[in-house]
Amino acid sequence: MLSPEEFRKEYPEDELAEELPDSPIGSLRDIQYLYGKLYTLATTGGGEYAPYLTPDAASDLEDTGDSLIVVRVDLSGDEPRLATDERSSVWVTGYSEDQIQDVAHCKYPAARGIDHSVTHQSGQNSDPEKLARYAKERLTKWATDDVVQEAADDHDEGSIIDGLVELGEDEAVLDEIEDELTTKLGGESTTALLTVQVQLDEDEGYRWPGELDVFMEAMRQRKLSKLVTKNKADDSSGNATDLVTGEPARTVGTSEDPQNYFLGKQLEKFPGLDIEEAWRTHPIAEDAAVTVMNADTFVEACTYRTFGAKVYYLPYVWGHVSPANAKDLYELLYSATTEDDDKTPVETAYDNRSTLFDDARLRFYVSAVMPHQMSRYDVFGETLNGRLLYPRALANEHNRLVRDTAAFNSATEWTAPLPTHDNWGLLTGNGERLHSISTGWYFHQTFAERDDDDADADDPRIEALVAVLSGDAISVETLLSEYVDRIVAEQTDEEIEGFPSFRVASQFAQLCALATDELDLLSTTDLEKEPITREPTYEEHTMETPTEILPDGGYSPTTTLESFIEDTPALAHDEDDDSSLNDQRRGAFLLGALVGEVGSYQGYSEDRSTTLIDQFPVKSITGSRIKKVTQETIGKTLTYTRSEDRTITLFEHVVERLRKTILNPDPDDWKLDIDDLRFYYALGVTYGMNDHPEWDSEETDDTDEIEEDS
Repeated sequence: MLSPEEFRKEYPEDELAEELPDSPIGSLRDIQYLYGKLYTLATTGGGEYAPYLTPDAASDLEDTGDSLIVVRVDLSGDEPRLATDERSSVWVTGYSEDQIQDVAHCKYPAARGIDHSVTHQSGQNSDPEKLARYAKERLTKWATDDVVQEAADDHDEGSIIDGLVELGEDEAVLDEIEDELTTKLGGESTTALLTVQVQLDEDEGYRWPGELDVFMEAMRQRKLSKLVTKNKADDSSGNATDLVTGEPARTVGTSEDPQNYFLGKQLEKFPGLDIEEAWRTHPIAEDAAVTVMNADTFVEACTYRTFGAKVYYLPYVWGHVSPANAKDLYELLYSATTEDDDKTPVETAYDNRSTLFDDARLRFYVSAVMPHQMSRYDVFGETLNGRLLYPRALANEHNRLVRDTAAFNSATEWTAPLPTHDNWGLLTGNGERLHSISTGWYFHQTFAERDDDDADADDPRIEALVAVLSGDAISVETLLSEYVDRIVAEQTDEEIEGFPSFRVASQFAQLCALATDELDLLSTTDLEKEPITREPTYEEHTMETPTEILPDGGYSPTTTLESFIEDTPALAHDEDDDSSLNDQRRGAFLLGALVGEVGSYQGYSEDRSTTLIDQFPVKSITGSRIKKVTQETIGKTLTYTRSEDRTITLFEHVVERLRKTILNPDPDDWKLDIDDLRFYYALGVTYGMNDHPEWDSEETDDTDEIEEDS
């Protein structure tokens, strides 16, 4: 494959323009066709037959010994015969990249029969006997194939193939081929391409298959025959307008493609599909179909696996593709294909953002495919509108939230509302965020855990990943349900010690990042949840000292709580909407905060192994229990206040707000759904556990399991 530099030099812009599609990119097929065209130009060059060659199939044989076996046929006389010159009838040599066009190999899966071309690839380490059979079959099997014979009958050079057939009928000739090949190999096994050379005139010497049009046309016809007979079709072809070029052509209906979207078996794509008439439903011209098949290498390079699915992230240029844009796109695809690293296509595109495409509008085709069995896939989340902006901006926003805002950072001697930890990737700003998002690890960290082997097309982690890559909104209802399921699972897991406060903080950071106005990645069909989709307005801390921020030198927990609630749209009181559920949501949060405060107090002051946090786990919180939990929690607070002979109630900044909020409206009349209620209760518990002077932060960090984000 040509390097990007070689590609730019090999194809001047005017020459490349002739190879590019005239119409703008408007479908997956257009992208595949462009990929296939670029791949063909970079491997086998231009020309009518170039798309039909399969250079990658035998790339492992390049520059290895005894990897090319040539049966040499002399047709320059009155009768066909084997060569008698110094190279003799069978020439055993090495195969190299320079011979791709000469050898003209077109692979066909071994289990289905011989290769389409006269050149055939052997199995791994075939013995001389088997190789001899393959060599003889160039004359006895390939040359006599019905499709090859039809091509020969219609071609001016058809007598060349007839000469091979005639030689193959002579047992003495076949014996000579076997004896000569066995001798040349010295009895050793090898892996090789087996082909022929033909001499038509003594003055011209022996010519390769790629130099004889009849061989190339026969190869082409054999490959095309498979595009109309797949899945038991007799002849799924007809004259129609090619959906790629827009030109009238003979179209085929059962061609393969790198993603298997339009095969006859994919009846869910076209209900009631008649395989024989598939060319009417999905008409693609013969040559275009083959070019699309050649996109496989580049398509696979822009594919990665996560959550049991294959994610396709295919870059392309919006609108008409200029030669300059095509060269930049080739460089990006070449990089994705050849670089040996664990970067996703998203990261590869990001790394090249400053040097490629100039002002062109780079877009991505995004989809996820869930395989069920061979050639039967579920396709979901499909869009042509993927942009690098979405995952990149989400990564930047998440880093900003946990690194710079008052929700996760304190400029005083009192802790921030929510905890951070260097060993939790979602709770520290880091350069791996884009990798975390594009691989799906970003949602693996926060959503309910599942066995990837049992994943299905309804997996919300995959839906969320595809949404972020393509700029579609994620349902708030889905997020809250997944968050709560994960929290409950960890709080009830006997192997996990303590309340999962870092998990909850990670989930909330993610929720806030998705809500950023620039991306608008949250949606809801419930107007009462609309505040959750709004971007928080947390203050950003600068390098100023706490004294500069607050001249009085103080920053009480009361101020911290008030600011956090006011700057969180889902918790702030809505003066303009008396029916808003924000007050109920804030009540659940404040109740959780007091449970967290008292539970932490019981742990470090009373040395209790079981605290209110354990007594009132997230899964136990329902609308009908709010009053009871509130009464018991406030009661415990007052008990500890009296036992310490305090004049001010412990955690007064939480207690007073809880008392005012919890009764208006009465919890018996709350309309907050269960996931909404439980998540903000869990967020409150996390807040309460983290609400303390900075000096005892090490103690609270030890109560939570530490997990490395990778």
